[in-house]
Amino acid sequence: MSGDLVAVWEVALSDGVHRIEFEHGTTTGKRVIYIDGKEVIRRDWMFKLVGKETFNVGSTDTKATINIDAVSGFAYEYTLEINGQSLRKYMENRSKVTSTWLLNLDGIDCRVVLG
Repeated sequence: MSGDLVAVWEVALSDGVHRIEFEHGTTTGKRVIYIDGKEVIRRDWMFKLVGKETFNVGSTDTKATINIDAVSGFAYEYTLEINGQSLRKYMENRSKVTSTWLLNLDGIDCRVVLG
């Protein structure tokens, strides 16, 4: 990964926690998305520096969207949506409908989720 890494999110889904990393080249418009260290989208040259990238996460193919917005000048804001909701809202709703326990079994961290 290059020095263009601008955002990292940890997303808890029914199949576990996924790490989403986003690279944004603000001079070339390059966009690269990694899920759990694996590159899933690469766009090396984009004229439009703002916009969105939509992709699927996890074994359940949960829909995720990264929104790229200009804040001022050459500053950008990156937000992640899961199933059309902001990540914070998604996690709040998920905690209302699921029960999650973190267990350590023989030195291995395990997550049990009941939905």
